[in-house]
Amino acid sequence: MSTPTIQWYPGHIAKAEQQLKRHLDKVDLVIEVRDARIPLATGHPHLNRWLKGKQHLLVINRRDMVTAAAKEAWEAWFKAQGQKTVWCDAKAGTGVKQVQQAAIRAGDQLNERRRNRGMRPRPVRALTLGFPNVGKSALINRLVRQKVVASARRAGVTRTLRWVRLGQDLDLLDAPGVLPPRLDDQQAALRLALCDDIGQAAYDGELVAQAFLQLLLDVESQAAAGVTIPLLQERYGIPLSGETADPAFWLDAAAARHTSGETARMAQRLLDDFRKSALGSIALELPA
Repeated sequence: MSTPTIQWYPGHIAKAEQQLKRHLDKVDLVIEVRDARIPLATGHPHLNRWLKGKQHLLVINRRDMVTAAAKEAWEAWFKAQGQKTVWCDAKAGTGVKQVQQAAIRAGDQLNERRRNRGMRPRPVRALTLGFPNVGKSALINRLVRQKVVASARRAGVTRTLRWVRLGQDLDLLDAPGVLPPRLDDQQAALRLALCDDIGQAAYDGELVAQAFLQLLLDVESQAAAGVTIPLLQERYGIPLSGETADPAFWLDAAAARHTSGETARMAQRLLDDFRKSALGSIALELPA
């Protein structure tokens, strides 16, 4: 099923991208953060243009929200592309030490080159880059071990660039989430909406919830996706099969049971449950 076109490029993101371009020459390392549930949809199409030969560390956040099989499949896929990944759960702190160690190793390589040119070592300057709400600020707070930047699981919390010192080895630049001005891949845009990685004003919640149900049916046969359709019936009392296999019918039936017939409220409840893993660990994307 299709949903109306999803586009979101608020003014603060456009402004942040302009600020970002002015800071790029000051950084040595780009720490790109993606969402484990949708590691392709949260890859920015302009990334290579921004890297310009800088070192690149790909961090896949929210590893707790996908199955171990999905993580292994993506690790193998990225390795085949020549890209090493570091997986973490910035909210809980799992894997954050590995991110720090990888960034410091990159700094060691930078300073070795500086020493070879007769220059003094200095802290590596790293930019944290990624789509809105993928966990960049949460990662920085974990790295620094205190809440130095605002962090919340919704898009658009960080709106300005800010440098943060991490010991004597690393300076981190926290940047607002960046999106391309136009989302040409609407299947990717749908996944961004499902994972709350774009603003809710960009889409119709009921239609996105219907599309989510259809997506669950489409990927149920892939074990690594972690989809357990019976869990929906257990949680909401409505099976996603038979006459209620139609997503719109299911949503209306669930609304009648749980939200006094208010389908919009039921759609929001379904999306919220997915976003907090109440429906299990679900990978919305898997390698082809």
